[in-house]
Amino acid sequence: MTRRDLTRRALGLLLPPLLTLATLPALALEGDASAPIEIVADRLELDDQAGTAVYTGDVDMRQGSMQLTGQRVTITRTDQGEVSRIDATGNRAYIEQKPSPEASIAKGWGRTIIYHTLERRVELIDQAELHRGQDTFSGARVDYYLDRRVVEASSDTATDADGEQRQRVRMTLTPQQ
Repeated sequence: MTRRDLTRRALGLLLPPLLTLATLPALALEGDASAPIEIVADRLELDDQAGTAVYTGDVDMRQGSMQLTGQRVTITRTDQGEVSRIDATGNRAYIEQKPSPEASIAKGWGRTIIYHTLERRVELIDQAELHRGQDTFSGARVDYYLDRRVVEASSDTATDADGEQRQRVRMTLTPQQ
């Protein structure tokens, strides 16, 4: 057997396991999307034609590593039946999800949470707060891109009675040990 044949054989044996390892995080993320959605609520209004389901009253939704709670949760589907958007509202709606196997759980709060499932982007709106590991971000609005692990935060442009902005952006980063 020539050296070239040995190299090809070694690559043939090593390449499939290496490709499998490289795709594990993507498979874990897709695992959440294909897991069944379980919801507990006081009331449901389902409109198949509009592609919406509206849950009200202490809603608790779970899918894989994701949990979402609020007083009102609306799930919107595409024409193909895929969940495209989840809106949660309430005094303090809550979402948590493990973005990837090696990442810590991301937890977020806001009076409104919009989860764009196809983009894997979470909008936390009004008294928004995001905890990612030991780091925290807060403001009037915090957007979190799960796959890229990008955080964008903005303050409230409205002012209180003293003429000061109400919800400024705040961030606490914890140095790695």
